[in-house]
Formats: sequence, C-alpha cells, structure tokens
Amino acid sequence: MTRVEVLLDENRTFHPPKEIVEQSNVKQWMDTHNIPDVESLYKRSQDIEWFWGEVQKDLVEWYSPYDKVLDGSKKPFYHWFTNAKYNIVHDALDRHIGTPTENKVAYIFESEQGDVTKLTYLDLYHEVNKLANGLKQLGVGKGDRVEIYMPMIPALPIAMLACAKIGAVHSVVFSGYSAHALKDRIIDSGAKTLITADGFWRKGKVINLKAQADEGVEGTEVNNTIVYKWAECDVQMGEHDLWWHELTSDLPSECETEIMDSEDPLFILYTSGTTGKPKGVLHVHGGYAVGISFTLKWVFDLKPDDIWWCAADIGWITGHSYIVYAPLILGVTSLLYEGAPAHPQPNRLWEMIERHKVSVLFTSPTSIRMHMRFGDEWTRKNNMDSLRLLGSVGEPINPEAWIWYYENIGNGRCPIMDTWWQTETGSFVISPLPLSSMRPGSAGRPLPGFSALVLDHDGNTVINEGGNLVMNTPWPAMLRTLYHESGRYEEHYYNKAGEFITGDIARVDSDGYFWVQGRGDDVLNVSGHRIGNSEVESALVSHPHVSEAAVVGRPDDLKGESITAFVVLKIGVDHSEELLQELRGHVAEEIGKIARPDTIYFVNDLPKTRSGKIMRRVVRSALISKEVGDISTLSNPEAVHEIEVALQNNKETHG
Repeated sequence: MTRVEVLLDENRTFHPPKEIVEQSNVKQWMDTHNIPDVESLYKRSQDIEWFWGEVQKDLVEWYSPYDKVLDGSKKPFYHWFTNAKYNIVHDALDRHIGTPTENKVAYIFESEQGDVTKLTYLDLYHEVNKLANGLKQLGVGKGDRVEIYMPMIPALPIAMLACAKIGAVHSVVFSGYSAHALKDRIIDSGAKTLITADGFWRKGKVINLKAQADEGVEGTEVNNTIVYKWAECDVQMGEHDLWWHELTSDLPSECETEIMDSEDPLFILYTSGTTGKPKGVLHVHGGYAVGISFTLKWVFDLKPDDIWWCAADIGWITGHSYIVYAPLILGVTSLLYEGAPAHPQPNRLWEMIERHKVSVLFTSPTSIRMHMRFGDEWTRKNNMDSLRLLGSVGEPINPEAWIWYYENIGNGRCPIMDTWWQTETGSFVISPLPLSSMRPGSAGRPLPGFSALVLDHDGNTVINEGGNLVMNTPWPAMLRTLYHESGRYEEHYYNKAGEFITGDIARVDSDGYFWVQGRGDDVLNVSGHRIGNSEVESALVSHPHVSEAAVVGRPDDLKGESITAFVVLKIGVDHSEELLQELRGHVAEEIGKIARPDTIYFVNDLPKTRSGKIMRRVVRSALISKEVGDISTLSNPEAVHEIEVALQNNKETHG
C-alpha cells in the first residue's frame, strides 16, 4: 500500500486561559501526586497498572476490592479490576442517596415544544427502582438482554439504569433507526423484552414509534413490550404489550442492586461499521465505569456547579458514556433535549445555553457546520457567557469549523476538547486536556493512561505521514468482545503484533499531535497518491462560501480515481461556474494541485446518518453505480435525490 499523503498544513496554536489551567481537575491530581508538569504526567501514566490503580480511587466504590488492576493472561481478552464486586448503578445512583447530591438536579429536560422538567438524583433513583421491580416481575434477571427503542426523554436513561440495576444487559437501538434495523438487533441479542414509547416529536411532527416497534418485534422472541406514554398518539396495544405507568404504579420505589463481577456485561451496542452485519460491541460494568468517569472528569473538567450538555443522542456510545453513566457517577447536572437542533429557529441551541446557563457544551462537527451555514448573526442573538469549555465529537473537525466554533460560540475564550474515540473504545482516547495547547483539526495527544501509534503498511511507526491508527496498550473502558462472536473480535480488531486496529487513518506530527483523517476505506487513490478525503473536505470548508463538503473518488482509467466533490454553500450564496473554478483553485492553494477536485457539484444537503456523519458511501454509490441501497436509516434520505438531480443536471449540461 502506498503511504497516505499529508497535504493539510495547519499550524495555528491556541492556549487555554491561565485560570482554567490552574483550577483544572487534572492539575489538582498532578499536585496531589507530586507530578511537576504535563510531560511528567504522560510519562508516569505509561505505567498503566499504577496509573489506573491510582485514578480509580477517586471515581468508584467497589462492593469488594479487586485482585489485580489488569489481567492480560488471555490476550486480547483483557480483564480489568479482576474479581471486584461491583454494579455501575451503585456509583451512578445508590451512593448519592443520603448525601446532599440526592437533592441535586440530575437532568434538566427540555422537550421540543419547550416544556422544561427537572429530575433530582432522588427522583431518578425512585423511578429506576420502580421500573427495575417491574422488569423483575416480568421475569427479567441477571444476564438477560433487554432491547430499548426510545426517544431522547428521561425515560430512556431510567430504562437503561433499571436494566443495569438488576444485572440485565441493555441493548439500546437509536429511535431514528428503521423497524428492520431494530429487528436485526433484537434477533442478534436474543432479547425477549423490549422497552419503547408511543411516539415522540421531531421538527414539530409526531413520530409513531410504537408502530415501528411492532413491526420490529414480528418474528422475534420478544414476549413483553413495555410502552412509555409520551406523545399521546394512537397506538395499537397487543396482548404482550404493557403500559409502563400501569406496570410500575403500585411497585415499591426501593430495589436491591444486583451485585455483579466487575467483568459482567453491562450493555451491547451495535455498530454497523462499513461492511457486513452489525457488530455487537460488549461493554462491562467495572472498567467501563472507571474509564468514562475519568475521561469526563479530566477532559471536560466538570465541577459540582457545572451544567453539562452533551448534545448527542443516547442511542450512540457518546450518549451511553457521557449523557447517562459518567455524568451520574460524577454527580453533575446534565441537560437533556428531545428535539431537532435548529427547530423552530436556527438559534434553538444557543437559546437553551442561555436559558439553562450551560457551562460545558459537547457537540458534533456536523452540527457546527450546519450552524455556520445559517450565518453568524444567529449566534449573536443569545448570551452564552456561561460557557467555559467546548467539545467536539463524532468525526474529525475541519480547522475552519474549529475556528468558527471557538470564535462564535466560545467567544475566543473557551478551550475546545476535540475528542477522538469509538464505540469500541467506550471512552475518549485522544483529546486535549484543559491545560493543553490546541491546534484546529487535531485531537491532540493520547490521554494519560492511553497509548496510540500510526503505522505504515509494513507495521513501522511513522511521523508526519498518514497511516493506520492503532492502540498499543489496553485501557479499562475497552470493549471486551463482540457479542457471541469472539473469533470475529480477535480477527477484526488485532494485528499480528497484538495492537488494536481502529480502522482509522491518521498522522502524528513531530510534536506528538494526532490528526485523524477518516476511515481507512475513505482514502482516495489518485495517480498513486493516497489522499485522505477529510483533508480535501477541510480545504473546501475553509473557503468562506462553503459550509459542508463530501469528497469521494470516481474510477478513472488514467489516475485510478478522480476527485469528486459535493459542496453545500452557505445560505445566501449562489453557485456559479466562476465559484466552481474558484473552489478548485482554493483547494490547490490550500493543500496542493494533486488534491484539486476534478468535478464539483453544488447541492443543498448531504446524506447523513442519524448521528450526523456524512455518508460518503451513499454519495459514492449515487455517483458511480446509481444504486444507493437501503437509505432508511439516514436522517435525510431526500439528500440522495439532491445528488441525483445535480448529477442529471451536469449530464444535461455537459452531455
């Protein structure tokens, strides 16, 4: 394999305010452990058994202590905190009861219509216990899988915690997924119980979720469906359906927490990847709890009085780790929002930040680029002075989107924690810390306690070259296996050297900063040069008239692939042949002529997953084969028609 070219030259550096550095959780930990500087911290943390053994002391309470921090005797099936007795719900809820935290707000919930409700830790504890008792009454117990198909409402974390409390294994399916996707996951997990809702609101419309759930359970072994009444829409209740409120109304608000082993399964979360059937990523109670609470506490520096908003969906790993479990373990207040991010007006998010005095915001590059397109004036309508830290998650962030976020949302004073991680890693892996310098587009360095490398095709470590991103030491929140596919886990995720294969392409610069360029199968091959799609996209988005771009390769007999770009312009900008040529020249100037798009199409939208990632596969299929396959799981399937129209118009114009 030819090496991956490095074309993007980004060397702007930003530093956090001194007061954030001095008051940061990580600085306090360093002072307690007599660690004088950041470099010494990174060096000492490479003794991972010492480091994680120290870190966990401030984060979790075991029912009974562990024997060893790490057992690697059955590589790559690592065990952490071996033989400890534990249940993550003990730290997320139980231990807060009887302390001042029980009266603290756990979730501020805002519906799409604007209604606001608040649940304290004690409220949450009682609701979780009642549902846990209801599940036990239905025969659900330790090790049983429970499928959850719910919108972004407080009942969703309650359902997850209720399962975990009694030792059941939850498998959450994103509420935007189709009935077919739900069925696939139910069948693979072997769940016999489903928890869902009647419906939910999205962009002012009610979505009947129960109808999709009914279709999804057909032909499966599900024998009980618990339905939460939320949208008050008409639903068909069958003989195996139970209303949540009727099931729990007379049940006690206390429930004994099941004592588990630290390595007992907590949840299965399915990730589709790029090919093949969905993979059931399995996470466990103990190491996962340590990893996620540590990373949230250190990276986002959460304090007792913070209002934390992870503006993701609980249906993804981001929501599992950083909306449900880690914030509750740390005893912080989180904001939960049901609706669309720009409904009814483009400044909905900024209104909510002002209304609820959000201090730390964690959102996606897709959301940032969407708001860039609306124009800066929408960010000026609200006072966001409460913010002190920002974060990015889900995909690499284009440098210009980073700058826009920093200047328009953070007002040039809020550090940006650009996190890299995966469903499989469970927690952040590469990210700045609140005392780190930041470079737009770079996720920074592997966090203390983690280690990563970039390798060429022959397995050699490379600097300032693109290559395969691998992790060369285990970490507590790592997946333990793929559900009932241990062979696939070992084969798919580990190379011959025993290093964890992330599937991403990245580079490390000479200062140790990591720049993730995208998935390994999203690399262009142009005249023998391997070029990361994301670098060309970043160059396009750096143009003042562009808000989003998707770059794919079209087969070319001469060059291997020709670079084809689909570009979304900012609102109010008209496309023209002059602008098209200007964009081609801009890319050539930014990263080199070799990366200049051969063809550019202007579209109003790009197909995205429900989590906001641009689906290059769909774009490529529409371009090359015209057969895009199943697009039912896209958040905006109409965007495919946009591409088809653009291609047809180009054909009619140029013949």
